[in-house]
Amino acid sequence: MADLRAVPAMNRLLEDPSVAPYEALVGRDALRELVAAELDRLRAGERVPPFDAIVQRLVTRAQEHAASSLRGTVNATGTLLHTNLGRAPIAQAAFDDARAVGGGYSNLEYDLAAGERGSRYVHAGDVLRHITGAQDALVVNNCAAAILLILDTFASNGEVVLARNQLIEIGGGFRLPEVLERSGARLIEVGTTNKVYLHDYERVLSPRTALLMRSHRSNYSIEGFVHDVAPAQLVELGRRVGVAVVEDLGSGALVDLQEYGLPRERTVQDALADGLSLVAFSGDKLLGGPQAGVIVGSRAHVARLRSNPLVRALRVDKVTLALLAATLRMYAGKETRARIPFYRMLALSLDELRERAARIAAQVPGAEVAELEGRVGGGALPHARIASFGIALRDVDAGALAAQLRRHVVPVIARIDEGALLLDLRTVAPEHDEVLVTALTTA
Repeated sequence: MADLRAVPAMNRLLEDPSVAPYEALVGRDALRELVAAELDRLRAGERVPPFDAIVQRLVTRAQEHAASSLRGTVNATGTLLHTNLGRAPIAQAAFDDARAVGGGYSNLEYDLAAGERGSRYVHAGDVLRHITGAQDALVVNNCAAAILLILDTFASNGEVVLARNQLIEIGGGFRLPEVLERSGARLIEVGTTNKVYLHDYERVLSPRTALLMRSHRSNYSIEGFVHDVAPAQLVELGRRVGVAVVEDLGSGALVDLQEYGLPRERTVQDALADGLSLVAFSGDKLLGGPQAGVIVGSRAHVARLRSNPLVRALRVDKVTLALLAATLRMYAGKETRARIPFYRMLALSLDELRERAARIAAQVPGAEVAELEGRVGGGALPHARIASFGIALRDVDAGALAAQLRRHVVPVIARIDEGALLLDLRTVAPEHDEVLVTALTTA
């Protein structure tokens, strides 16, 4: 039987510097339960191990508990819109708006002026119309849902014409042809992998043609011996034969990324200027907001979408709408746009990144300042590289060290290249620099 006098008090364990940080991750009640269970094991055992061993066992159990739930991480990979790490980080100011809405009652579906039932879609719709110039807008829960809604509304049991070079598959096995099949539409492929002409579309038109469609190529591009149909040409064909033309724009750029030294990405405004009937895009990619599928376009086409009963199954909640609307309002100008983390990261100067890297390297044995290249991610600009600075550790077991960093109280996600562990500071908020130092020195 263990010497009960050697069993430490619960408060001593809860307040230990190695255990206490886990309260923020797993919650105080859960942490107390973990400690209580450990104390029960100690009292039932033959002997009580040293205090440090008890603490280490508790930390291991707390890590296992925390790993089973959603947690905040430090993204040191250099990929700004990392799909596996939640894509776009959202502006704190947007969360402040969402907290005010989500923490109590709101006018989600209440018209304050008329004193009667209103529409939840006006809250983001007004600012979307202002930014994009679209006649109307609708928000659903993601871009795949937006495409499904469009197809179900306009092309169920009809034919959708799409170029072969746009039959995409993106992360998670999402394939556009399968969404078309699920909607009840029949896919009509035109052109070849590298070349498609207007006459390819014209040749397949029939009374069953319901939509002409374009799709963003996401994570790849086709170069060399190629030919494509300009969006405006496709729109003109659609007008001639009375068929709507829609585009899955995917990434959702609302500004010209050349302002930030990146190649030009087709914007929502570009698509609308070409005359597209409907344009669908994501809220959590280049837009920099929450997961959402946004549809903008003509008033008549959006009205038909709203009348589809499927809208209710795909609608977004009040918190998502508040986050999206607050993020969109930051597009008023470049200064306010800088509050969106994606654009703030793009705007960081190399001098600032180099200075931060030098400060961190000076505190971590074996670390050195390294010139790095980051990526946009999120299916946008697959060939673009973003110059950056960060930390490199070369004479280490990079795999083992990366695993240790992932087990830190605040998990740090790094990348490995040619045997070296790399941490890109462009995707690390400056307030997390000390987390990096602690994580690296501890590991």
